[in-house]
Amino acid sequence: MKLAIMQPYFLPYIGYFQLIAAVDVFILYDNTKYTKKGWINRNRLLLNGTDSTFSLPLKHDSDDLDICERELATAFKRDKLLNQFIGAYRRAPYFEQTMPLLDQIVRYEDTNLFRFLHHSITRICQQLGITTTIEISSNVAIDHTLRRQAKVLAQCDAMHASIYINAIGGVDLYEKEAFQERGIQLNFIRSKLPEYAQFGNAFVPHLSIIDVMMFNSPDVIQSYLYNAYELI
Repeated sequence: MKLAIMQPYFLPYIGYFQLIAAVDVFILYDNTKYTKKGWINRNRLLLNGTDSTFSLPLKHDSDDLDICERELATAFKRDKLLNQFIGAYRRAPYFEQTMPLLDQIVRYEDTNLFRFLHHSITRICQQLGITTTIEISSNVAIDHTLRRQAKVLAQCDAMHASIYINAIGGVDLYEKEAFQERGIQLNFIRSKLPEYAQFGNAFVPHLSIIDVMMFNSPDVIQSYLYNAYELI
């Protein structure tokens, strides 16, 4: 069984969904610390030929809270965020097909950050035809005080994984020998997304999955999901 584990991110780039599609089970961390400098509640879209950040506003709270303990701000203006997407992509070829999904995601009424992100990720997977089982980390029966590699190995054991695939950014965090000792093959996934037309401007890479969906047909996106990466 192939397994991957990641934090939830808001409308992440296609590499995140390539990782989900590459495994049988994808574990989504809910019981790990929220980090302000990461991409948990923000991402980038294309605006006037360059990248621009959008985000989910959060209720002010302790930096020690886990993702599942954080809440969206009561002042979160859903229409304002949707208007950002409309302003950026109204002329995109697949705007009409993509915007209803974004409307469902942004208007989701749950204010808990993890549940909001979990909903957005599962809805995008449904839209893209990704059938991977998505589990929640706190539901996996392990010692949740473990950290980093030890926690990943424990989750691999609990899920009876024979292959663990991680995003390429974690290549320095894990030791292949430690996984081999448990009978687990460790791989890293590197996205190799080709350039595609973005209003005729110079290509801007590593944007939210929104950008891919706005400019590419479902068939092309399927090709990107299953072919535009390498495992090392």
